[in-house]
Amino acid sequence: MSSGARPVPVLSAVDSVIRPPGSKSETIRALAAAGLAEGRSHLYEPLDADDPTAMAGALQALGIPIDRKTVPWSVDGQGGRLIAADGPLDANESGLSARILLAMAGNVDGASRVVGRGRLPQRPMGGIVDVLEALGVELSGERLPIEVVGRGRLHGGHIEVDCSESSQFATAVMLLAPIMTEPSVVEPIGLSGSANYLEGTVSIMRRFGAKIERTITGYEIANGGYRAADLFVEPDASAGVYPLAIAAISGGRVTIDGIGEGTWQPDAGLASILGSMGCHVEWATDRVTVDARGVSLHGVEVNMSDAPDAALGLAVVCLFATSPSRISGLGSLRHKESDRLKAISSEMRRIGGRVETGEDWLFVHPSDPHGAEVDSHGDHRIAMAMATAGTRVPGMRVANPHVVNKTWPGFWEFLDTLAAG
Repeated sequence: MSSGARPVPVLSAVDSVIRPPGSKSETIRALAAAGLAEGRSHLYEPLDADDPTAMAGALQALGIPIDRKTVPWSVDGQGGRLIAADGPLDANESGLSARILLAMAGNVDGASRVVGRGRLPQRPMGGIVDVLEALGVELSGERLPIEVVGRGRLHGGHIEVDCSESSQFATAVMLLAPIMTEPSVVEPIGLSGSANYLEGTVSIMRRFGAKIERTITGYEIANGGYRAADLFVEPDASAGVYPLAIAAISGGRVTIDGIGEGTWQPDAGLASILGSMGCHVEWATDRVTVDARGVSLHGVEVNMSDAPDAALGLAVVCLFATSPSRISGLGSLRHKESDRLKAISSEMRRIGGRVETGEDWLFVHPSDPHGAEVDSHGDHRIAMAMATAGTRVPGMRVANPHVVNKTWPGFWEFLDTLAAG
């Protein structure tokens, strides 16, 4: 582990209103839709972090001017007219960006090369590769780097997408459908959980003027293109997981501003799960509050297939419960920036947690955690989850703390602010 480990401040009962940074999911989807639209769009309160930076850079390489130096960001959409990039389309470590960029490269008349870093070259791309090959695109394989040879506009039609490994494959196809040469019916196959992320894709597409209707088995999408729009990006519910978890384990109260009862983001559901563990939860139109003052947390049994990333913060909370917890539906965590199921169980054990794991489940016993230096496994969510535990346990340090820059560059400053009261 790195000698540059970051100490975690111990927090007493917090009482704070927090607005997390912009949603990574919305920012990347909005960049794609705005880039495919006709005219100038503006993105207000987007996430300025590693993943959206990678997406924006790749879109610029495809001929889409983007200005991120201004507030809001501006995107000059080219109406689906993409050019072959001079160099590789670098998704960095962003799985969502990589999958969308593969689809966009298929829409180019010419050759492109999509690359990634970190663990991304090991993550599955077969679902989108199979679709593109069926649409006449040539691809060099199913793992990055992938050479893509497109022949201009994709033709659309009835498109089945294998989503057994990720719903992002369907998201990539859906985002391209409005600029295809004919209307499309996109049918996700093998989708287990994560359906709300497709609803998030639908929401963004509609806000940029796409015509899309749900069917019993998928989505009917007109090929009328996108129009430019001004979009306010919702705060990131995945980032909001950690303040809510801190409220629960500190016996405090946290309100997440900007995420309310109408959100599509599945990770916001952690608030309700904390309610089932004994916390008091209040939902409003544009905010949610978790109040754990005077609460004794008890264990929970829950399937998190719809929001597996939130399970990391939940697992940490379960360490401090008075009875055991079983969290299931976590198979997709094995294909993220790290094998998150393996990584979180390993680091929880490192601090004294009593944890059992299976192929897609985690069993957490009430534990008495102690301080230690923990490994982030190169994964922003592991780093933030273990830092959450450290706000309750003295002596915690997180190695390679910079990994949080992927989605929350100000995370450590956020903890310092909470500690300062």
